[in-house]
Amino acid sequence: MSEHISLCNTTDVEVDKPLAVDTEGFPPLAVYLVEEEFFVTDNICTHGMALLTEGYQEEGEIECPFHGGAFDIKTGEAISFPCQTPIKSYPVTIIDGKVCIPADMKE
Repeated sequence: MSEHISLCNTTDVEVDKPLAVDTEGFPPLAVYLVEEEFFVTDNICTHGMALLTEGYQEEGEIECPFHGGAFDIKTGEAISFPCQTPIKSYPVTIIDGKVCIPADMKE
């Protein structure tokens, strides 16, 4: 089994309220709870250098607080203008009640 980095407890993440996480070796990350499933993406908008966790989450989309562009939380795909470049998304594993991502995905 590969090594994983623990980001937070599953109980720390609320529906429609992304959680900002800073972890050594990674860019700022965002943890989301969508339809009882956890997702992790980079937390910096690829269009305007804004923290996505300060934006608006509705179901499976996160809207950037600067210009209103949005991303699909599950895939990282840019889904509304002016965002065009996807954000990185990470595979999530839940281990002992913690949201974890692979350690080998460091920058």
